[in-house]
Amino acid sequence: QVQLVESGGGLVQPGGSLRLSCVASGVIFSVNDMTWYRQALGKERELVAAISGAGSTKYAESVKGRFTISRDNDKNTVYLQMNSLEPEDTAVYYCNAELEYYLDHARRLDYVWGQGTLVTVSA
Repeated sequence: QVQLVESGGGLVQPGGSLRLSCVASGVIFSVNDMTWYRQALGKERELVAAISGAGSTKYAESVKGRFTISRDNDKNTVYLQMNSLEPEDTAVYYCNAELEYYLDHARRLDYVWGQGTLVTVSA
C-alpha cells in the first residue's frame, strides 16, 4: 500500500510562516508530479503549487512570491514553504502525487492524495 502523509500545519498569525511536508511511502518506483492543493471552508479545492519530476514549478497567482514548492527525491518528499501568510490562506492543504508503485503483484501508476493538514492564519 502506498500513501502520502502531510505534516506541518497549524495556527499562525498573519505575516507568519509555515512549512508543510508530504512524504510518499510504500514500495515506490518513482514519484513524478507533486502538487499542493487547498480547500477553504465552503470553497472548491484549488491548486496552490506544483513541481514536476524534473523540478519545474508553477504557482497560483494568489501565492506567487510568498510560497515556494520544493522536493527531495531521495526522501520522496515535497515541501511547501509558506511566508507572509494571510487569513485568506486558511484552508486544509492536500498533497497529491503521481506515483509508480508495486501492489498486488502489479506495477501501477496512479495519482494519490494525502489526508490533508489544516493551516489556520489568525490573530
